[in-house]
Amino acid sequence: MSLRSDFSGSAFAAGTLAAFVGFASTFAVIVRGLTAVGATPAQAASGLLAVSVAMGVAGIVLSIGNRQPISIAWSTPGAAMMAGSGQVPGGFAGAVGAFLICGVLIVLAGQIRPLGRAVAAIPAPIANAMLAGVLLPLCLAPARAVAATPAMGLAIVAAWAVVAKFNRLYAMPAAVLVTAVLIGFSANIGAIDPYALWPRAIPVMPAFSFAGTIGLAVPLFIVTMASQNIPGMAILNVNGFRPPAGRMFTATGVFSLLAAPFGSHAVNLAAITAALCAGSDAHPDPNRRYWAAAVSGGFYILYGLLAGVATAFIAAAPPLLIEAVAGLALLGAFGGALLNAVSEAKEREAAVVTFLVVASGLTWFGIGGAFWGLLAGGAMHALSKWQARS
Repeated sequence: MSLRSDFSGSAFAAGTLAAFVGFASTFAVIVRGLTAVGATPAQAASGLLAVSVAMGVAGIVLSIGNRQPISIAWSTPGAAMMAGSGQVPGGFAGAVGAFLICGVLIVLAGQIRPLGRAVAAIPAPIANAMLAGVLLPLCLAPARAVAATPAMGLAIVAAWAVVAKFNRLYAMPAAVLVTAVLIGFSANIGAIDPYALWPRAIPVMPAFSFAGTIGLAVPLFIVTMASQNIPGMAILNVNGFRPPAGRMFTATGVFSLLAAPFGSHAVNLAAITAALCAGSDAHPDPNRRYWAAAVSGGFYILYGLLAGVATAFIAAAPPLLIEAVAGLALLGAFGGALLNAVSEAKEREAAVVTFLVVASGLTWFGIGGAFWGLLAGGAMHALSKWQARS
């Protein structure tokens, strides 16, 4: 069948919903992560634009090229990790250097099987504990927002909680909408520069450092692979689609590299929204579902053009409110990561050590807690294995 005859209304609806949910639910996390590693509002808008276009183009190319619903997303856990890690040497230029190194590592994971297997071999409880520790500071933000600004904080949390009881997919868009309304009433919208609303891709000359590589690039690579790329492949497999994993990882790494000079942190296989495009709701015929992922890619590109507007509104809002929205978006991921971290009794101690070190915010030799938590948990895991053999 031709591309035109494969297109369907159900695939268009599924792709539209996937893009709307994917963008509206977590764009605040992306902006928060970029600003935390030193981006100015204009650079954060450029990064949001670049990552949106990269995942949109990648989704269209990979889905139509393979005739499979290969959904691409930004690395939400990676952005959350950035939000808690702080700046690396060189400021945002140093962060961009780390983004480029992360992209290279993702490409290598797709090309060099032992490296891909090494990432997959990281014990799942430790990887999930690292993710939970990364997410904890942002997940505490809704409670802090309620304590600091009860009226606005409760309004955002209530919108999220009420809508979630009826349809969880729309819970975060509802919270974002309420936040936008509150910003409109409380912030000085007239002070926003109209020129800043127009999307602009701003190139950043990267800077490289050992601390940036170990403290940001390596944890970003690990959390992107372990929390997004590998689960994304699993969701495709569950729905009967089996694209070559190495080629998919390589493609996401290449698109990450292309977008990184403009402030994009990483793109990867989608995990949550992938189910919307790969499931039967997209189309009863699995061979025609690829259009859903392609449509979502097109909408991601369109939403990317709103990056300046989104970033300007976020800049006009109290930072704690934006952190609260980001925290609500990550509660599900935090709960799942925490459950998976402690579910195995043999690995629980190593997972708890990993979680506590990462959540502590430890910075040593300029290297953030994500790396040290992974190192501490790995050491506990190795010690347990050694004791079991002795």
